[in-house]
Amino acid sequence: MAYTTINDPSAQFQTALYTGNGGANTITNDGNSNLQADMIWFKERSSTSSHHIFDTSRGVGGSGKALYTNNTDAEAADTALTSVNTDGFTLANTGGFNENGQTNVGWQWKCNGGTTSTNSSGTITSTTQVNTTAGFSIVTYTGNGVNGATFGHGLSSAPTFIMIKCLSDSYNWMVYNSSLAQTKAAFLDLTNGADADAVYWSNTAPTSGLVSLGTNGKGNANTENYVAYCFNSIPGYSISGTFQGNEGTDGPFIFTGFKPAWIMVKRTNTTGTWLMWDSQRDPINVSSTVLKANINEAENTGYWKIDIVSNGFKIRAVDGEINGDGAQLLYQAFAANPFVTSDGVPTTAR
Repeated sequence: MAYTTINDPSAQFQTALYTGNGGANTITNDGNSNLQADMIWFKERSSTSSHHIFDTSRGVGGSGKALYTNNTDAEAADTALTSVNTDGFTLANTGGFNENGQTNVGWQWKCNGGTTSTNSSGTITSTTQVNTTAGFSIVTYTGNGVNGATFGHGLSSAPTFIMIKCLSDSYNWMVYNSSLAQTKAAFLDLTNGADADAVYWSNTAPTSGLVSLGTNGKGNANTENYVAYCFNSIPGYSISGTFQGNEGTDGPFIFTGFKPAWIMVKRTNTTGTWLMWDSQRDPINVSSTVLKANINEAENTGYWKIDIVSNGFKIRAVDGEINGDGAQLLYQAFAANPFVTSDGVPTTAR
């Protein structure tokens, strides 16, 4: 049985569905626990607007700055997210995720309430906001262009999933997945397969204290500013991994140790879209309502089919992007419920 230190994942991650009103709009979460988020990923579901990511390290409200997973743009001033609240958030009459009558989603992760500290354990001094319970840190740093440079991430074990974006210039998003290892990087805004080159991670895996960087501008251009969203896998709450497609109607089953609330999958050995499901937009199986991290289009329904079950997810589509013959795919998932709580209580299926 899979035991966990997080019996209620809604204290660390929640999905909010809401309809825009074109004005002041306060959204309250509906999970078992209150959640004051430190990172929110917004996407308009019913129309074509960019993905927007905000975090409390870079600022919200009047000092808010957005990043866009579907392009290479540097961060931009954006006051659409007025505030993060004790259990939700408030939006203003601006931005591409509060238009009147449009449906939207906001995926929310808790970190440390916006409180940061200086981390000088690496050759690059970083500023970290850390939630060791949920294995999540928000790290900002300035690159130095040196191969083998390191920054401290603040977590208690090595990150298994990292998303890095240059804040001050136009570079692709750079993604690390521990199952791909330190020899490859994927790119959140592209369909390209994973690329093998020492310029990304200097062929060095993250440690319990440090992330290593090569010389590529996506992660370490001299004098450029960056943010890194770092996650480590927590039993019963989060997991990073890879799986292989079989091109069959009886697709692969991916064991996570929990009932997923959010799943992202990307084919890595050739081109493929970054596909995202969540249990709120599809509360019953089959789950086929998908948003794409690298594209600003409205959500797609009925094609990329999976089942979300009590201890993982199962691929139901015969499709090259999630189940091609010999396809190698990475995934990241967060829990709605652990398969078994620390008290030995099992979760139910959908």
